[in-house]
Amino acid sequence: MPSVRPTAGTTPPQHTTIQKDAAARPAAVHSGRRPGESGARDAILQAARALFAEHGFERATIRAVASRAGVDPALVHHYFGSKEQLFEAALKLPIAPAVILPHLLQEDPQHVGERVVRIFLSTWEQPANRQVLMAMLRSAAANEQATALVRRRLMAEVFGPLTALLAVPDADLRVSLVGSQFVGLALMRYVARIGPIASASVDELARSVGPTVQRYLTGDLSCPP
Repeated sequence: MPSVRPTAGTTPPQHTTIQKDAAARPAAVHSGRRPGESGARDAILQAARALFAEHGFERATIRAVASRAGVDPALVHHYFGSKEQLFEAALKLPIAPAVILPHLLQEDPQHVGERVVRIFLSTWEQPANRQVLMAMLRSAAANEQATALVRRRLMAEVFGPLTALLAVPDADLRVSLVGSQFVGLALMRYVARIGPIASASVDELARSVGPTVQRYLTGDLSCPP
């Protein structure tokens, strides 16, 4: 039997069937993150921590963060919105004071000052932690907006819990005095690097500064030790 050729302008029957099947199938839906997005967010956070630590909040720009992370600035805004939100996300505290402090205050109360100083310095000694803490310190010292952000973070995660744990009428003053001691110690040792504080061991500084912090926490504030 001779084959039937389609006349000009007509569609072969098998082609019509294929087209109908394709039209009936729903289009493929691409969901989830684009390749590399999960790594891009982490890269942005690492770049932000480094730049905030090096230059402070004011001088670290979204464009500079994006450049160091190897992404487009629009992706930084996509994940974090504003520079303020990026700052807060990047400066997550490396320790959880609300978890650590209750054990420190309950165990051997007569030497809690020394233990608190040792934990504070040991946290700074770790490079990854130091980057976060340095960023907080440099940013808060140079920019009012960053100061407000750091203050809110510290009040919520450090000073507030410690004040509640002390449960004494002058707890706010005591906690503020401890904070002033730690800020001065960090500036001398890690920012200005003034010796012999910069070269002393953690144990040496804990033994030297611990009694002062102890008095701030549990001692008589009305007279010198």
